[in-house]
Amino acid sequence: MPLISSQFQAIVFRNCLTRAGPRVRSCNNYSGGLRPLVWLHCRDRPFSSSRYSAAVSSEPSTTQKDAVKQTGAEIPSVKEKLPNPERTPFRFREFDLEGKVFVVTGGARGLGLVLAEALIEAGGQVYCLDRLPEPDQEFYTVQERLGPKYGGSLKYDRVDVSEAANLDRIIGDIATAHGRLDGLIAAAGVQNVTPALEYPPEKIDEMMGINYKGVYLSAVSCARQMIKHKCSGSILLVGSMSGMVANKGFTSSVYNSSKAAVCQLTRSLAMEWGKIVDGKPIRVNALCPGNIMTPMVRKNFEDDPELRALWEKENMLGRISEPAEYRGAALFCLSDASSFMTGTNLVIDGGYTAW
Repeated sequence: MPLISSQFQAIVFRNCLTRAGPRVRSCNNYSGGLRPLVWLHCRDRPFSSSRYSAAVSSEPSTTQKDAVKQTGAEIPSVKEKLPNPERTPFRFREFDLEGKVFVVTGGARGLGLVLAEALIEAGGQVYCLDRLPEPDQEFYTVQERLGPKYGGSLKYDRVDVSEAANLDRIIGDIATAHGRLDGLIAAAGVQNVTPALEYPPEKIDEMMGINYKGVYLSAVSCARQMIKHKCSGSILLVGSMSGMVANKGFTSSVYNSSKAAVCQLTRSLAMEWGKIVDGKPIRVNALCPGNIMTPMVRKNFEDDPELRALWEKENMLGRISEPAEYRGAALFCLSDASSFMTGTNLVIDGGYTAW
């Protein structure tokens, strides 16, 4: 087997880390059935099914990994324990999402958008869904900066995750355009801080409709497409440590209950889908964050100036987390790095629940 010169290896290493250029990957680990995709980065309009087909090019593109193949080097299998650095210049290949397609609900801003960024940086094609008419300005910054640099892409469409028919249509269009769907991050959620004795009954259905029903429908809709296109993949449901404990000073009984339901849903779906794709899994896990500095939490602190100090005191690190601190966990759960992990509630809370 020919070896790569140290000079060429360094060049390819650097290029691989920048993710320049798209690579096509099929669900069955061969690329013969798909054509490369050319991504449009448009901020003036949402994506639509008519533009999915227009984004397909008939001309193949040469990537850095193709260049390595031409030298005689081998791209390692995930089954290998360690790559041979003289044969293969790729590091942490189990985290590579290049050519894979993902849906992120609640992706217009906040935690959902930050988690979507991590998938793009790993080379993923990411579709953010949210009920807001337009995403935050940060969305467009990410779209213009990260997509071209890392070979991924970011698109947006407006949808209410509690509306099953519309959700199914949009997710179906995404999967059909690519001939695949590899995963989901279900991050859509709302909050209502109200004492239980004062909680309006109609507001219970509203919150459960998004925080539980919306998560349920998103997972099922994506799973249907993954099965249809024979894509074994991963689903990450965003729960909360609030589904496991009662946060001190936080009167949100319905929100906490909705997150507890997501934690149990994770286990149930993981059991049902462990061998659902021709004997291969759709893995289902939950991310259970601690207190995060999101727009919702900032509003909590404005409404109760003493709440921040109480929450900081109650975790072992003495501070509130930032959304970016969950990026690595999301990439781990959506990639092959977590290939033997399913039915797990991954708690990242600064030690809040460990006392």
